[in-house]
Formats: sequence, structure tokens, C-alpha cells
Amino acid sequence: MLNQIDPQNRAQIVYFSHGGGPLPILGDASHKAMVNFMRQLPSRLRKPDAILVISAHWEESAATLLGAQTPPMFYDYYGFPDEAYDITYPAPGSPEFANRIAGLLLKNDISARVDPQRGFDHGLFIPLKLMYPQADIPSLQLSLLRGLDPAAHISLGKALRELMSENILVIGSGFSFHNMREFFNRGNNTPDPANDAFQNWLIEVCTGPISQSEREQLLIEWQQAPSARYCHPREEHLLPLHVCIGMANKPASTIFDDAILDKRAVAFLW
Repeated sequence: MLNQIDPQNRAQIVYFSHGGGPLPILGDASHKAMVNFMRQLPSRLRKPDAILVISAHWEESAATLLGAQTPPMFYDYYGFPDEAYDITYPAPGSPEFANRIAGLLLKNDISARVDPQRGFDHGLFIPLKLMYPQADIPSLQLSLLRGLDPAAHISLGKALRELMSENILVIGSGFSFHNMREFFNRGNNTPDPANDAFQNWLIEVCTGPISQSEREQLLIEWQQAPSARYCHPREEHLLPLHVCIGMANKPASTIFDDAILDKRAVAFLW
């Protein structure tokens, strides 16, 4: 059950697990809980004027905004049936908003630029096709930073705090468990105490009654968490969470705690 949105902050921030490639759209049974969650989520949110997605599938040396007026599709996966490459999401972009965010980052001493050509990757078009199938909300992406420094991504979120007074939806699109080998070796809901330990740690850190500075420090030192590297051999699917934490500056609510690809995953709302 989703908690009520804090009326003092107009921006809404969500971190969630976007599933395995195009499988949520293709009807994969192991994504049923995720698909149901994403289809229902907009009914618990105010409709935003724009959507900013921090995608796990885009890394650049400088923070980069997707600046196309009409972004093309970028099918950043391979080996799926033909229908996976027929998926469309014709939402408009917002070059003006992209340039404004880039300016905000530069003002906060974060190198930033706008890419006018890149298209929507599946970190955006899969969840948004489920959430807002009308594709009528201007949408854009913000890249991760190469090197995957957790402190840098918290700083990236802090630089976005000026946007908290605006009616936008910010989505950290990653996956709270992302061990590809384990996905391929998965069994039907086989217990995974190592993953449980990490997911429980995430819930405690993101929602618990601790100071914001302590929350940020724990996430900077996330590799010390239980089973951290088992759950994230590479951390690109975790770091969108750091951007969300840095921007939100307050505890989250857990809004999803279920299986995706037979592995437990969580989502948070601020």
C-alpha cells in the first residue's frame, strides 16, 4: 500500500526495479507482480508535468541529459523475439527542461551536457509504457556517471533539489538485485537468504529513522552491506537509488517488495 504524498513537496521520486529487458511487456510470468505494480502506481501519484528517468543503462563521463524533441527508440538489448523490437513509446522529449537541468548541475559544479540524438532506452520505455501507456507526458533521461562513484551520484541528486518545488516525477530506474548469473540459474521462488539480507538492509537504510547524513554515508559505503557484491557484481542498477536519496533528503516508503525474475526486489517512494 502506498503512503500519501507529502503535500509540502510537489516533486515525486520513485526508485524501482524495471525488470529484465523487454520481458515485462512480452508477458513473462516472472514479471507479473512488477507489471501489476507499475500499472497501478500512477493511480497513487499526481500526474506529473514531466518525467525525469535516471536509467541504469546509460553511463557518461559527464552527467548527460537526453535532449531530443522527439526521442527515437534505443533497443539496448539483444536476443529477444522480433516483437521486442517493435515496442514503441512516442512520448515527447523536452529540450528546454533538459537544458535547464544541465544548467542546474553546472551551477552545482557537476559537469553536464545535453545529447540531442540519443533515444529512450529500456530503463525508460519499459516502465513508462506500463505506467503511462498514453505516452503524453514529456520524458527525458539523465545518465549515470562513469566510474560509478556512489558519493558522486548522491551529489548528483543533491544538485537536483531545486526541482523539488515542481510537479515532476523523478524515477530511479534500476534493479535492487542485479546478478545476471543468478537470474539465469534461478528456480521458482527458491529461498535466497543472501538476497533477503541485502533487500532488508536497503529497506532499513532507505526508510529507517536515521539522519539523512547517516543514510547517505551508509549508501556511500554500500559494499559493506550484507551480500552487497552478490546482489550487485556491478552497481549500475543500484546507483539510480543514490540519486533519488540525494534529491529527496528524507526517508522513503517501501512500495514494492516482491519477486521479479524469481528474485526479491524492492521499490521506494519519497
